[in-house]
Parts: sequence; structure tokens; C-alpha cells
Amino acid sequence: MTTAPAGDALIALYPILATLTARTRQRLEARAQFLELPAGTTVFDERQACRGFPFVISGSIRVVKAAPNGRELPLYRVTPGETCIISSACLLGQAPYNARGVTEADTTLLVVPNEDFQALLGEQAFRDFVFQLFSERIADLMQLIEEVAFRKLDQRLAALLLGKGQRLHTTHQQLADELGSVREIVSRLLKGLAEQGLVALSREQIEILDPAGLRRLAGG
Repeated sequence: MTTAPAGDALIALYPILATLTARTRQRLEARAQFLELPAGTTVFDERQACRGFPFVISGSIRVVKAAPNGRELPLYRVTPGETCIISSACLLGQAPYNARGVTEADTTLLVVPNEDFQALLGEQAFRDFVFQLFSERIADLMQLIEEVAFRKLDQRLAALLLGKGQRLHTTHQQLADELGSVREIVSRLLKGLAEQGLVALSREQIEILDPAGLRRLAGG
């Protein structure tokens, strides 16, 4: 909203903002911060104070929960048109972040300061929008908890491979990050899948040879 193109893009992605009163829109235009962040930038981290509410215009933010041993569990991604419920929760509860957000690609954000976010919540349409997305994100997180708690890692790996096309250009470490595991375990599981004829492995590439077999494995 600091420039017209950014404002037009923001309204296109978040139509709810077009319903705000003229006074509220003017306040956002004057106070919101426009940020362009390169891939790999830490947008927020655990125990940091939340300084504002991000609207994603381009790129994406990967939100993870980190363990003391360095392992990470991916929670969700924030892409254009979506919101970060952890940021919302921190602002609503006036609490620090309990997760980490990192840009996956070059990312453009508009960050609304805390006090202005509180003012936005005073408008019924925006408040309904935030809580609707809260509901959707919580449903996604409940599904993640179910997968982590009740599905074996090989099942989750098979499901992950099926969602990325016939030929994947990725590393074992990247897959481990997606699964919240470690590279050595994922490498061992991939070797087992290759021995079963389900996939073919090469440097930073995995080819799906037997999608039906992977689907059977993913389904348990």
C-alpha cells in the first residue's frame, strides 16, 4: 500500500480489504510497511515479539517448529492471499512467537503494525475473515498432528513423493525438512523404496516408477 501497484495487488489477493472504511484504508496506506525479502530470510523466530501482521503479496513463508536438537517440523506455508495464524495469535494474545517463519523464495510483504491490526479487528468483515482462516489453519494443523502421531514415516514419505510429480528435483535433506525428520533416516527409506522398484534415485533427483505401489504404501 506504499505504492499503487502494491495496493492494487494487495486488494486483488485480499478482497476483504476493499470493504474497509475509507478512514481505515487511509491509515493503512500511511502506516503499513512494504518489505521485499530474499529467499532464506527469517521473518520471525521463536521468543521474538510480534511486531506486526504480514500480508503476503508474492513468494511464500514456511512456518516451522524447531526442536532443541535442530530438527524442524513444518507446520504450514503462507502464500499470497493467506494469513499467518501464529502472527494473529501472538498479536491477539500479546505473546511472543512460538515458531519460526522463513521465506522460501523472494517474498514481498506488507506488514501492518500491531495497533493497526487491532483497529482492523474492530471491523466486523475483517474480524470474520481472520477467524475463518484461523478455523481452516487449525483444521490443517489437526491433520498434521494426526499424520505425525499415527502414520509411519515411510507412509508420509510415500504420500509426499506422490504430491510432487513423476520426477522430483530435490535433495534428501529437503525431503527430511518437509517431514520433520533427519536426512539419514529419509535416505535409508528412499533406498528401501528404490530396492522395491517404487522409485529410481540419482543426484538431487527422484523418479517415480510405480505410483500405484507408492499409493498403497501411503495408505498403509
